[in-house]
Amino acid sequence: MSPGSPIGVFDSGLGGLTVLKELVSALPNENFVYLGDVARLPYGTKSPGVVTRYAERCLEFLVAKGVKMVVIACNTATANALPKLQAESPVDVLGVIEPGVRAAIQASRGKRVLVLATNSAVRSEAYPKAFNAAGSEVIVEQIACPLFVPLVEEGWFDHPVTVAVAKQYLESRDLSAFDVVVMGCTHYPLLEIPLRQVLGSQIS
Repeated sequence: MSPGSPIGVFDSGLGGLTVLKELVSALPNENFVYLGDVARLPYGTKSPGVVTRYAERCLEFLVAKGVKMVVIACNTATANALPKLQAESPVDVLGVIEPGVRAAIQASRGKRVLVLATNSAVRSEAYPKAFNAAGSEVIVEQIACPLFVPLVEEGWFDHPVTVAVAKQYLESRDLSAFDVVVMGCTHYPLLEIPLRQVLGSQIS
């Protein structure tokens, strides 16, 4: 691949645009090809095998576009498919879990981190494994929040229903025990306003 070839980025839908935005900001001289696999959304409710097959098809599509590397802008696909895609791909493939884990370790003072993620990402235990692999003693608790993705895709970023769903997922937990929350799905940062209402200002 030539240095001028684009970087490929894929996600199950809108969420990966949050990653693409950061990539464009950090790499202003690069070109990008973005694939949002909305036809098979959401990934977070699918089995690991199905998610991996979807991710493989996305990789094949982007490689056919001549990309020089691929960023999996999807936590669920990263959790379930990253090693297989890295082994199969003719170009470098990066995921989004390890960078988020490194940032959480640096930010956490109380050494207790709450991870909000999809059902599939939670079942994979990818986040606890990544914290352990980083040599961290952070205590990790995970909450599956499957309705957040369809709320984002519906465009309900700051809607009473979204606030109610966030309260349903989170208010039974002792949120004061955590000082950092990891958005374990690239859709979730788009719900920052309703999530902040529930989580409070003490959590990073």
